[in-house]
Amino acid sequence: MEHTEEADIKGSVSPPPTDTTEAAAEAESDVVERDRYSREIKAGLHPLKHKFVFWYSRRTPGVRSQTSYEDNIKKIVEFSTVEGFWVCYCHLARPASLPSPTDVHLFKEGIRPLWEDAANRNGGKWILRFKKAVSGRFWEDLIMALVGNQLDFGDDVCGAVLSIRLNEDILSVWNRNASDQKGVMALRDSIKRHLKLPQSYLMEYKPHDASLRDNSSYRNTWLRG
Repeated sequence: MEHTEEADIKGSVSPPPTDTTEAAAEAESDVVERDRYSREIKAGLHPLKHKFVFWYSRRTPGVRSQTSYEDNIKKIVEFSTVEGFWVCYCHLARPASLPSPTDVHLFKEGIRPLWEDAANRNGGKWILRFKKAVSGRFWEDLIMALVGNQLDFGDDVCGAVLSIRLNEDILSVWNRNASDQKGVMALRDSIKRHLKLPQSYLMEYKPHDASLRDNSSYRNTWLRG
């Protein structure tokens, strides 16, 4: 029987394999979260949509290597309920008592407060600068909005950072996708609304890949609004 070239090609080429690893990992994570939620409900607690981790870093002035930065980030505590949040938060030092330069990070579990983390590397952050006398109040309002899943595009939010500096304190909110202009601007508006900031207040945005290039978190920002 004569075989055509087309038949030979069809018979010899198999369909590309389907990579199900990521889907399986997400499904497993969903099961774990549902189990956690169920246990906390049965225990009479109030579970949060996400589990969170507080981190702390105290950077040595003048030292900016990535290795030293990663080594300085310390996990403080994790929580997954409203009750757990308040227990943790009530025992944390307030911004006014922290030395400069210090960073306090609050991120969803599984996301490290690093530009290179898989959840962060395509994203960026909104930056808010405050006088030291008022930063504590805005930080508290921001993290309550974060853990309560009140920010718009909340699933796109990775975490928030309080940065204690010499002459000011800086808050930043990290998101996953810096190229989603609609999501980035909606997040900005949501932050302003929850912190009760006037529309005239200027926030700054910087993608993490830009931070990697200039090795700076808060200089050379790309967008103001």
